[in-house]
This record gives sequence, structure tokens and C-alpha cells, in this order.
Amino acid sequence: MGSPSKRSSYASVMVMIGSGHGLSHFYLLALPPLFLFLKDEFNTSFAALGFLLTLFNLSSGAFQIPAGFLVDRIGARKVLLGGLAISGLGVALVGLATSYWMVVVLVIFAGVGCSVFHPADYAILSASVDPKRPGRAFGVHTFTGLVGMMAAPGSMILMSSLWGWRAALVIAGALALVVFAAVFTWGDMLKEGQPPTDGAEDDAGETEKGIRPLLKPAILMLFFFYICTAMVSSGVQTFSVTALVAFQGTGLGAAGMVLTAYLVASAAGVLLGGPLADRTSRHGLFAALAMAVGAAMMAIVGAFHLSLVMVFVLFVLTGFSQGSIRPSRDMMTRAATPSGATGRVFAFVSTGLSIGAAITPVLFGLLIDLGHARWVFVAMGAALLLGVATVGIVRSLPSANAGGQGVRSTKVPAE
Repeated sequence: MGSPSKRSSYASVMVMIGSGHGLSHFYLLALPPLFLFLKDEFNTSFAALGFLLTLFNLSSGAFQIPAGFLVDRIGARKVLLGGLAISGLGVALVGLATSYWMVVVLVIFAGVGCSVFHPADYAILSASVDPKRPGRAFGVHTFTGLVGMMAAPGSMILMSSLWGWRAALVIAGALALVVFAAVFTWGDMLKEGQPPTDGAEDDAGETEKGIRPLLKPAILMLFFFYICTAMVSSGVQTFSVTALVAFQGTGLGAAGMVLTAYLVASAAGVLLGGPLADRTSRHGLFAALAMAVGAAMMAIVGAFHLSLVMVFVLFVLTGFSQGSIRPSRDMMTRAATPSGATGRVFAFVSTGLSIGAAITPVLFGLLIDLGHARWVFVAMGAALLLGVATVGIVRSLPSANAGGQGVRSTKVPAE
């Protein structure tokens, strides 16, 4: 991708795909900053408002696999356009809602729209990006989601202070229509076909149909791998501050700084992990080593009473290592995916992220309630070790690249 035209095409693809992915994460956190306004407007409880986020996540997760099937059937661009229109319209209409129950319906509607981004985006990126740099593309894609999440709280508070909460939601929803217009106008840059195979046998007549690609041993193991990574990310974000205060005796403000450092390090790791994923064929080995490092760091935090500086360093190392594996994680999935099944497979494994994120808040909250805050860190280390085990199984499976996409640098068995 050395010529100016190819660089321009790559940049255009990443801007369009990254903008939509960033918005999907932005919408996830668009409502919480406005809860005080919504509570007064609809005379409801914070529990009822929290339920809106539950509904958003449930609808987005539940429709992700159907969206993947739709991507493989009618094409990723059409599905992406539909998702942008539905999610943007749903969020904008929340700003016009006159009752809590209208908001409930619209939040579910917006969640359905956001369900399409992972299957559609990965199908497009797998076909559109130069085979020498898919890791960079996957890394940038993940990074745009993190940027969307980080931008949402401040942006929604600022817009609501300037123009009111209703206008803030309408403006936020309209952003999706801007991206819709860009994809609709320049969507011919977004390819959808599968890259040619590289000599690998592809029993397309069987594996491309229905749910069969999802039942491949390598895909099932990768599904569990996604669960493990999400358990750690969710655990750190929800209860690491509380656990640090309870076990390490860290001050609340300092614990918040540690969490912020972890998130920043994770984002930096994602950006560096992309080029690293393009430079190696040993994605499984790299992911296993990075997860083992993270497991050791969390075990140390849970085993000893440490200084604030040491806790800070260990969390930064863990965040960086866990961020760096995300492009390699996606490359392993790409390599194990049969031709014609990219939408379904990425939708399926991405559902593992939702499952993992749902497991740890309850588990870790229970540990803290029982007075075992240190076990929160031990449990995160255990989840990382489980991830190492799943990677080891994937690497040992001869079927890991059966029907793979033929990108030499992503073939798991070559490790």
C-alpha cells in the first residue's frame, strides 16, 4: 500500500468504518450523563434508567448474530447502512420522547442498529484492506471504539449544557446520518468479497451454510477466548477501583487515576498491537504471552500489599499487554474463518464480548460483598490464564485454518 492512491483509499475506508464503530460505542454511553435530566423529565428512578442500558446491551447482543447472517447473505455495506440509519434515528428520537416507555422502545431500536457494526465492519475490513496490513486496520477499528466511549460523557454534558438534553440527543443521532451519507456516497471503496484462498482446502459447499462455520472447534475456542478478554476488561472497569480501595487501601482518587492509566495504556497497546500483528505470523503465541504477563501482574496485585506506584505500574503493564493482543485476536479469528462466513463468525465471537462483560460485574461484586476484594484480582488473573489455554487449543487444532482466507500472516497453524 505504498502509492498515494492506495494510502488515500485505505484512509477513506478507515474513516468511514471507524466513524461508524466509534458512534456505536458513543451511543452506548450517551444516556448515562443525562440521567439526572431524564429522571426529572419522566419522574422515574435511577434503577429504571439503568435498565435502559441493560436493554440497549441485550438488544445489541441478541441481534448481532442475525446481523452477521444478513451480512453474509446480502452484503456488509447494505447492512452497515441500515445499522447507521436505525441507530442514529433511535438515539435522535429519544430526544423527542414524551414518556419513559417511549424511551424503552427507542433504546431497544437503537441497540438493534448498533448490532450490525462488528459483523459488517470486519467483513469490509477483511476484504478492503491490503493483505499486508490487516492488523493495523483491526487495531485502528478497535481504537475508534475506545475513542467513542471516551468522547461520549464529556460531549453529551457539553451539548446538554449549551442546548438542552433533548437537542444533545438529536445532534448525537444526526451524526450517524452524516456517516450514512458518506458510506452511501463513497461506499464503492468498501469491498465485501472474500480474499482468494492460498491453497487451503475450503469445503465451501458445507462450511459456508448456516451455523456450521460457528461450530468449528477453532471458532468455538476463539469464542471462549473473547469471553475471557471481556471478563478482564469489564472487571477492571467496574470493580477495580472498589477492590483497590478495599484491599490495597488505595485512596478513591488515586484508584480512579490507576483505572484511567489502565485505559490509556490499553488504548496505546491497541495502536501498537496492530503493526505488531502485521509483522508476525505467531498471533496465538503473542496473545498467550501477553495474557500470561497480565495474569502475573494481577496475581501480584491480589497477593501482596503494594505501594501506589507499584500498583500503578502493574496496572499500566496489564492494560498495555491486554490492549496489544486485540488486533492479534481479530487476526486469529480472520484466519480461522471459512470463506463467505466472515459476518457470521465475527458476529458470533463478538457476542462472547457481551457474555464476558455480563459475567464479571456480578461475580466481582459478590466477592467484594463477602470481604474478599483481593480475589477480584486473582479472578482476573485466572480469566487471563483461561485465555492462554484457549489460545493453546486453537493453535493445536489442524482445523484452525480450514477454509481460512489465505492470508499467510494470519494462519494460526504456522505458529
